[in-house]
Amino acid sequence: MDNIAGTKSSLTWAVHLSVLFLVVLWLFPTVGLFVSSFRTADQIATSGWWRSMFASEQNLVVRAAPPSQQVREGERFVIAGNLFEGGSGGTISHWGTTSRNIDAYQAGDTADLGDGEEITVQADGSYRLESLTEMSGNRGQRVFVTATTPPEFTLDNYYNMLFDPANREGMSKAFFSTLTVTIPATIIPILIAAFAAYALAWMEFPGRALLIAAVVGLLVVPLQLALIPLLKFHNFIGIGKGYLGVWLAHTGFGLPLAIYLLRNYMVGLPRDIIENAKVDGATDFQIFVKIILPLSFPALASFAIFQFLWTWNDLLVAMVFLVDSTGETTVMTKQIVELLGTRGGNWEILATAAFISMAVPIAVFFAMQRYLVRGLLAGSVK
Repeated sequence: MDNIAGTKSSLTWAVHLSVLFLVVLWLFPTVGLFVSSFRTADQIATSGWWRSMFASEQNLVVRAAPPSQQVREGERFVIAGNLFEGGSGGTISHWGTTSRNIDAYQAGDTADLGDGEEITVQADGSYRLESLTEMSGNRGQRVFVTATTPPEFTLDNYYNMLFDPANREGMSKAFFSTLTVTIPATIIPILIAAFAAYALAWMEFPGRALLIAAVVGLLVVPLQLALIPLLKFHNFIGIGKGYLGVWLAHTGFGLPLAIYLLRNYMVGLPRDIIENAKVDGATDFQIFVKIILPLSFPALASFAIFQFLWTWNDLLVAMVFLVDSTGETTVMTKQIVELLGTRGGNWEILATAAFISMAVPIAVFFAMQRYLVRGLLAGSVK
């Protein structure tokens, strides 16, 4: 019955469910990063991003208004207000005046602060601080509250990363440095690999099979094995650490996959087109430029996606061949690592910085993803 037209076999449903599971599994951390980039530090410290739409119980440290705002009511000096002013509000269940006993009082209780001072805190955050004598000092009374707060989202994280001078300068430099690395490191291997792939696919010369085998063998060589020897070679020829060195490094590490992918695609192109062009007197270069390259655009775009994503998200190669002490050539991945060291507790800032670094690769992927499958299937069928 499973083979009846119009019905789906159990295997088909299993495949669909498996694909759906893998998609959700891949999207899970990305969605979490996106949601966390809009949450406040208190919200992130209290609950996971999957609970961002629900109220959560938090332990907060807030302050009453400073003594400069006190008013005299009869024989008492009074400061009144709300502890949640400027925030999203909440419902207080317990509160205290010292960090050692943050749940000493219930909402509505009055605490004796000594020297004739007392404070009353209500469940909605409103408070009344009274004193028999005039209060002094520059800062308000500190209050520790346990409150159930509603969901809170903010754009301040993106403002701090994109417009705050303390972060903007570093992220802007890192963004343009990453573009300076990524764009040439994507274009150069495509240009070289396209010529090599055409030669291996359609030109007859001795040792072609050995070259193809060598390209396939290079696909499984870990790049970590070549980092130090390649850096020593760069220093020997005078390149050192700089953009040229990292471009050549990414080009060398990306060429095997590029040649393999493009060669498989070009082999699958109709032979009659190339033979007719040769009969008409076209040279190999003319055939390559006017026929092969336009027909191979899906494979070129497919590799461009892989190479762009790899170089944009790369940290290891940039650390070895590029990063200097001045910070002028720091890429975004290195900048995020530095944020981990200097602002390791600010998860909202780190999530925002990480999602900003993901924005460009995501845009490139969705813009060219229609060519991805066609390029990956190159040479798989005849």
